[in-house]
Amino acid sequence: MKGRWGKYLLGGLVIAILAGCSSKPTDRGQQYKDGQLEQPLALVNQPNTRGVPMNGNDYANQLLEIQYASPSLFNRNSSTYQAVKSWMASGADTRQLSQFGLSAYQMEGADNYGNVQFTGYYTPVVQARYTPQGEFRYPLYRMPPKRGRLPSRAGIYNGALDDRYIIAYSNSLMDNFMMEVQGSGYVDFGNGQPLVFFGYGGKNGHAYRSIGRVLIDRGEVAKADMSMQAIRKWADSHSEAEVRELLEQNPSFVFFRPESFAPVKGASAVPLIAKASVASDRSLIPAGTTLLAEVPLLDNKGKFTGKYEMRLMVALDVGGAIKGQHFDIYQGIGPDAGHAAGFYNHYGRVWVLKGGNSGAPLFSAYRPKVSQSGGLLATR
Repeated sequence: MKGRWGKYLLGGLVIAILAGCSSKPTDRGQQYKDGQLEQPLALVNQPNTRGVPMNGNDYANQLLEIQYASPSLFNRNSSTYQAVKSWMASGADTRQLSQFGLSAYQMEGADNYGNVQFTGYYTPVVQARYTPQGEFRYPLYRMPPKRGRLPSRAGIYNGALDDRYIIAYSNSLMDNFMMEVQGSGYVDFGNGQPLVFFGYGGKNGHAYRSIGRVLIDRGEVAKADMSMQAIRKWADSHSEAEVRELLEQNPSFVFFRPESFAPVKGASAVPLIAKASVASDRSLIPAGTTLLAEVPLLDNKGKFTGKYEMRLMVALDVGGAIKGQHFDIYQGIGPDAGHAAGFYNHYGRVWVLKGGNSGAPLFSAYRPKVSQSGGLLATR
């Protein structure tokens, strides 16, 4: 969601910059089919790939959400959306994109070999009550008025905020933290009523520190094994005091805003369709951009299977750790989505699809520079 400063736990923890790529690793889905790429976004005649996007219906539903929630965003990209739908209806052969007025721009990836980073995020469902009772004793807070500097996480855990800012009590301090990391979530008050959406309400202004990085630095979890599941497993085997001490290493704290009957929306204020929407770096990939992506498939333990699936996705969200050649795929709602999101820190190939005048610059931030000798210098 908008302002989701810290939800990109894995992105901030273990971003593997593959510069140089002397050993050319492949354990996280890296490919080297296209050689070394020279531009952040390079126009190609056709993607060097085969296969058909397997989520055409989800992509179409995401376009309907954009059209309803943000007509201006839809209209700015309507030529591309219509061309993609026509291409899909005709069989979605990647060799025929140009026949439908579509240009494909391949992303150079984190290593200049086309390997774009994928992480994942989701919307958790947290059990809570309106008042403290039994195991439900961990407060969730709304944003207090900013009168000077707000307290750190440790201060808030120690009761530095007035109780009138408490909006619910959950049964898990770690669940609260994970909802902060995702930036929003649904709360089940156990009263048979519809779930209440807790949207992002602000933060305390303190610097974010990754608890995953803390565990790695302490030797508690190996860097190669780090994931949200690994953090939860560590927490399950340690005392409440030890878990609290770990969480307090991150002084940043997120507040929430209850909203009844609210769908999950990204920074573009558009409801998100699972696995058809991503968070992007808007200096490179503006809101509404359509992506054709080869996404690595993982097994139930988060290991790369050696296979990929083709997906169409739209950039509709942002995140503080999502920079450059990196996308965060929205995985959906609940524990299954969380399981998938928690493992993703892998690589695939991405082509930006653009309709209309392919001769025009893709995005203004990446216009090529002209050298004094008249040659073109690719910008980064």
